[in-house]
Amino acid sequence: MNFKTKYYLKSKFQEYYRNAQIHIPSRLEAREWGFISFDEMPETVMRRHKSFGSRGEVEEYLAGMAPAHAYHSVAYYTYPSAPTMKEKHWQEADLIFDLDADHIPGAPNSYSEMLDHVKKETLKLYDFLVDDFGFNEDDIRAVFSGGRGYHFHIADPRVRSLESAERREIVDYISGRGLSLDKIFYKKAVSGDAGSENARMNMLSSENEGGWGGRINKYLVSYLTDLATKEDAVDLFTGFKGIGKKTAQKMVDILRDETQVELLKKGNMEALSKVNKDIIQTLALQAVNDMSASVDEPVTGDIKRLIRLGGSLHGKSGMRVTTLSISELEKFEPLTDAVIFSDKPVKLKVIRPFAVQMKGNDLYVEEGTQELPEYAAVYLMCRGAAEYGP
Repeated sequence: MNFKTKYYLKSKFQEYYRNAQIHIPSRLEAREWGFISFDEMPETVMRRHKSFGSRGEVEEYLAGMAPAHAYHSVAYYTYPSAPTMKEKHWQEADLIFDLDADHIPGAPNSYSEMLDHVKKETLKLYDFLVDDFGFNEDDIRAVFSGGRGYHFHIADPRVRSLESAERREIVDYISGRGLSLDKIFYKKAVSGDAGSENARMNMLSSENEGGWGGRINKYLVSYLTDLATKEDAVDLFTGFKGIGKKTAQKMVDILRDETQVELLKKGNMEALSKVNKDIIQTLALQAVNDMSASVDEPVTGDIKRLIRLGGSLHGKSGMRVTTLSISELEKFEPLTDAVIFSDKPVKLKVIRPFAVQMKGNDLYVEEGTQELPEYAAVYLMCRGAAEYGP
């Protein structure tokens, strides 16, 4: 990134920060702040150990310095500007989750598809936070990172004192890591000698149970009953290892019987007791894989981490780090809603071919001098794919 490019980007960021709506975190005076400047690029140098006493001080700094990246700590400190972590005196920290396309298996290569994919993972995480952990929607703040993912901030007093190991356990639960299916599939004594196999019923956690048990029940019942509605249902079931046509037909009959399906929802697996156990186990593992959320564990476990400031700009995209309610998140289109620069044409020298999809436009640019809308020009310069001017 040459001097002209850095000067141009810094001036555009400065222009934005003069009137920007910044989401200032709670108890800002107890937070550590950190910034990366355009001046030192292409080197990435974090200038941290800063503190501010008011919103006005933060806004004045952003408008004056126009950093490429702006961060604040997830932690609250007694002395946030102290030069060492030990001297800061850690008090507590918000619970943070980071979902980034880099850490999500199977994420598409296309930027727009990648963002759609990570948004689905983010909404899955939200379901865990509300359904399994009992947080209220008002306790959860979603933030588009301005790059390739989303953050969740939870400032509930009940979680702020959690240590790193406890936070990692939360990630393990959300990802289904270490989940024991033996506690979800089990046998229940019903009569006679409890030690007799004939006196035990095959059970599954009911759909109304909390946690993974209820989730897996809903997944299995939905998956199997959906298969049973198909015209070629018998053939589909014989596709499973160990199921012949006779057993397949019996399964279809059971799964088309509302009374039997209701028993399955309540956890009574006896109707499917003759089905190969490996099949049910495989489907259960598939349920865990499909329903778990891909959270970046080191971010959640780091109680002294810096996280992007809501309302700031991302120095590698020029897009806004956007704070969202959950209803806003569902409708949010980052390649339109987080793009803040204009359509006016800007001349630049493209260093390498690059594709960008923004504001409903698919742009592909070749090497050489080009004229692009300002928002696309800023994006390419931030990505290191172009320099400012002809």
